[in-house]
Amino acid sequence: MLVNFRAWLAEAISTYGLVFFGPLSVILAVSAFGEELTTQSVLFISLGHGGAIALMIYAFGHISGAHINPAVTIPMMITKKIGISDGIGYIVFQLIGAVAAAATLWAILPELGAKVNFATQGGPSELINGSIGSAFAIEAILTFFLVLVIFMSAVHKKASAGWHGFTIGGMVFLIHLVAVPLTGASVNPARTFGPALISGFWEFHWLYWAAPIIGGIIAGLLMNYIYVNKAEKEQ
Repeated sequence: MLVNFRAWLAEAISTYGLVFFGPLSVILAVSAFGEELTTQSVLFISLGHGGAIALMIYAFGHISGAHINPAVTIPMMITKKIGISDGIGYIVFQLIGAVAAAATLWAILPELGAKVNFATQGGPSELINGSIGSAFAIEAILTFFLVLVIFMSAVHKKASAGWHGFTIGGMVFLIHLVAVPLTGASVNPARTFGPALISGFWEFHWLYWAAPIIGGIIAGLLMNYIYVNKAEKEQ
């Protein structure tokens, strides 16, 4: 139980890191570049999220795997890379870390935080004509590729050692680069839940749970049974 708790705590801390530095990068981007999205603000936000993920993976990957995301933990549970009880513990502590980080931001930056609601994913943008279907597809596809990269760079037995943090952080950077203007780029229910709970902004919240989880499960199953299992059997 002690080992499990250490891993659960690692998930809380690493998710806190994402939900502190990610939304903080949004708040600072709005302050520096204005509320309209610009090339500079999107780059700033993408670096904030990608950098936080990469560093937390290198810090805690050897402790818990640094899932930092229920849409990653659920495919890991389904493919039996993690037990059910540990998986539930991971998700609970991810949500705790996310809420704690959002509460910290609200406490230290109340006016700026309220102004942009921590950049909670606000649903489909005008660029996709406000289409819920398009937003759902985007979030699911982006999470598919995120989980694909995780399985192939961190889970696969023949993956190049030491590159998984850079690779996964790079994918998170790319996801935000293309999707911040479209859906706000969640691909992570915990990233959305923490700020939503603290700010009270719940519109479209279901979308940022359902789409990432579905995309993540599809990727996890395909990568596991087509590639990962084969490498494990060969060893």
